[in-house]
Amino acid sequence: MPHRLTRAVLLTAVALTACTRGMNYPRLDGPRYAGGPAVSPVAAPAAPAAFRLVTFNVRHAEEVDSAIVVLQLTPELALAVVVALQEVDAPATERIARSLGMRYVYYPATLHPKFDRDFGNAVLSRWPIVADRKLVLPHLGRFRKTERTATAATVVIGGTPVRVYSAHLGTLAEIGPRSKRDQAQMILADAAPFPHVIVLGDMNSHGIGEAFRRAGYAWPTEQNPRTHAFGN
Repeated sequence: MPHRLTRAVLLTAVALTACTRGMNYPRLDGPRYAGGPAVSPVAAPAAPAAFRLVTFNVRHAEEVDSAIVVLQLTPELALAVVVALQEVDAPATERIARSLGMRYVYYPATLHPKFDRDFGNAVLSRWPIVADRKLVLPHLGRFRKTERTATAATVVIGGTPVRVYSAHLGTLAEIGPRSKRDQAQMILADAAPFPHVIVLGDMNSHGIGEAFRRAGYAWPTEQNPRTHAFGN
C-alpha cells in the first residue's frame, strides 16, 4: 500500500512450526550478505510523495520461482520500492533481488534443522542502502531454541535517511505475548534515534501492533484480514 515518510509498522502472521533444535547465528556482524546494482546519487530515484511497501514471507525459502512471479506480475507488488523478506536464505534473497533489480541486505538468524538451510530476514530497496545491522531478538523458541532476528537497513529516499526493518517475531507455540512484546520493544529501542522509521514483517500476531502504536507509529494494516487462521 502507498505510504508517506513516517513511522509505520506493517504486520502479517504465519504458521506455527514443529520442534527440533536449530543452530543459531548470534554474532551481530554476520553472516551478512549484500548486493544489487550500483547507484550514484545522481542516478538514485527521487522520493515520491507516497510509495509502496511490501512484506513477503517466502515460507521456508521454498518455491522461490513462484515468489518471483508473484512479485513481478502482481501489479500492487511490482510497484514496491521497498520489499521486506522473511524465511529466506542467501541464494533466495539474491535471486529475488536480482529479478526485481533491487539492492539488498540479508542476515540469517538460524540454520533450520528440518530444512537444512538458513532462515533470516532481508531488506530490498530501489534506493541506496547506506547502513545496516542485525538485531538478535530476546527469547529463544520454546522447543527448537531457535532465535528470532530483525534486519535493519538505512535507506536514503530522495536524500532522506529512513530506517527500515524486516522482522520475524516468534510464533504462538514458541513464545508468549509478553516475550513477543519484548521482541517488539527491542526493535523500537533500536529505531528510537531515527526520525523516519518503517517496520515491516511477519509478526505472528495481530495484537502486537498496539505496542508499536503506543510508541507513536501509524498502523496502516490494522484492518487487513488475517493471513493465517492461527494469527492472533
